[in-house]
Order: sequence, then structure tokens, then C-alpha cells
Amino acid sequence: MMDVLKAARTLLAVRRYQDRPVPETVLRRILEAGRLTASAKNAQPWQFIVVQDQETLRRLGDLARTGPYVAQAPLAIVIAVEKTPFAVSDASRAIQSMLLTAWADGVGSNWVGFGGLNEVRALLHIPAELDVLAILPFGYPLESVGRGRKQRKPLEAVAHRERYGQPFD
Repeated sequence: MMDVLKAARTLLAVRRYQDRPVPETVLRRILEAGRLTASAKNAQPWQFIVVQDQETLRRLGDLARTGPYVAQAPLAIVIAVEKTPFAVSDASRAIQSMLLTAWADGVGSNWVGFGGLNEVRALLHIPAELDVLAILPFGYPLESVGRGRKQRKPLEAVAHRERYGQPFD
């Protein structure tokens, strides 16, 4: 298992998965990472729906305009949120915790959707008082995805000390 900074440094989107199940212990770690994430006023405005049925995964892939590859993943977690002011930011934090935890265990994922997933609500019997925020497919990467080779701006281009414009040396 890798440390958190290494996971953050090397995390990349995975859209192709091995035909290999994710062990229940790893799935539970991923869910625990999401559940334990801090939230505004400790509201915990999220619900996590674990999908492992291949036909349901195929249907999710059909419904997710930006992520048809969900259909090839061994599992997906659908994130539904309450319709409250901080729900999207809180759930986004939980999603990042889940992605990093999965990656530390060698399991890849990618955020699919960002709204526009109303048909998923009906498929999974999610109540109308919740919005479907995202689908997270999870699986072992089919091929190496270039761990650590990210194209990011240098730290000095995005970090400032004390006030904007002051170099962060």
C-alpha cells in the first residue's frame, strides 16, 4: 500500500479494466474512506450505491454519456446526494477520498458524470429527494497508466505565500 501523497502524485484516470473482481476487503476500504470524509456541519449528505451486477453496469454505461466504459468495470459506486448547499462539495471530498484509497490498493477509477444522470435514479430506485452526482467505476487497470507522469503546472505557478502574487519559494 502507498502513502497518501504518493497516491495523490500518481493518481490518474483509469477507463479500461481487467476482467478481475475487486476483493470485498478493498471495496469496504473504499467505502469507509468515503464514509469517514469530513462534511459541513457533519451532515454527511451522501449515499453510496454499490453496483456489481454486470447487466446493471452495462445499463449504467449506456446511461453515462461521458463514461460508457462503466460497462466494463467489475464494480461501480453511484454517489447520490441530498439537495443541500454543501452536498456537492462534501460528496466531492468523499469521492476524492475513495479514489485515493482505491489507487493506494492498485485499483483504478474515474469520475463519470456530474449531474445529468437522472435516468440512473430510476434504474437504481434512488428517491427523488436525492440527486445523482457521479458514477465511479472501479477495477484493476488493464494496462499501465503511467504512474507519476502527470502534466501539471509547477507549484510556483499556482501557490502564493501570504497574499496572491507573492512567490511561494
